[in-house]
Amino acid sequence: MSNWVSLFSGGKDSSWALYRALAEGLDVSRLLTVHPAGDSYMYHTPATELAPLAAESVGIDLVEVSPDDFGAGDVDDAGAQGDAELEPMEAALREIAAADDVDLAGVTAGAVESEFQTSRIQAMCDRLEIDLFAPLWQRDPVELAEAMFDAGFEIRIVQVAAYGLDESWLGRRYDAAALDDLLALREEYGVHPLGEGGEFETYVVDGPHMDRRIDLTYDAVWEGDRGHVEIRDATLE
Repeated sequence: MSNWVSLFSGGKDSSWALYRALAEGLDVSRLLTVHPAGDSYMYHTPATELAPLAAESVGIDLVEVSPDDFGAGDVDDAGAQGDAELEPMEAALREIAAADDVDLAGVTAGAVESEFQTSRIQAMCDRLEIDLFAPLWQRDPVELAEAMFDAGFEIRIVQVAAYGLDESWLGRRYDAAALDDLLALREEYGVHPLGEGGEFETYVVDGPHMDRRIDLTYDAVWEGDRGHVEIRDATLE
């Protein structure tokens, strides 16, 4: 049977791509989480340390790419850095594809609007001669958010960096009420309702694709005009 790998950060977009792939009957046999060394053009960065817990709850084996695998720290050009950041992911996929029990058919990705990310992932898939399943690509962001809520996703905001998003948003549930507030902020400040411009980042702590909820204990860290949650403890309920 053909195997799929889900590019997985635990955030809402990659989690939705995984959920939709499973709903479509794709045989997702691995989750692949990349832990960037710092700020990244290609990857979701906050709370990726929760990936093993999320994978345990989802019930799919996890492959992790560590910061030690990155050699892009001294690249000045954004495009070149994006290309360099993709190299350890591609190497990990080649290693997965080489396993005796794997017939790699494709990867899932949570890209919504970023041509920068999607073009590079598609080019990687072309090189590996595999398919790309990107169910969020160019979909209406409000409809996507509402679909996540309707499916039963419990999503928490773990990082904010935009006008209008203050400390009260850290740890807040991303739900219909939050979406209404974000749509008002879109009118005033241009905030994207899915955070596509980096305005906020999320983590999925429960959903229909998970057997057990992730319970988080955290501190809110505020740094003038941006902030993030610092995880103190995380367990599966």
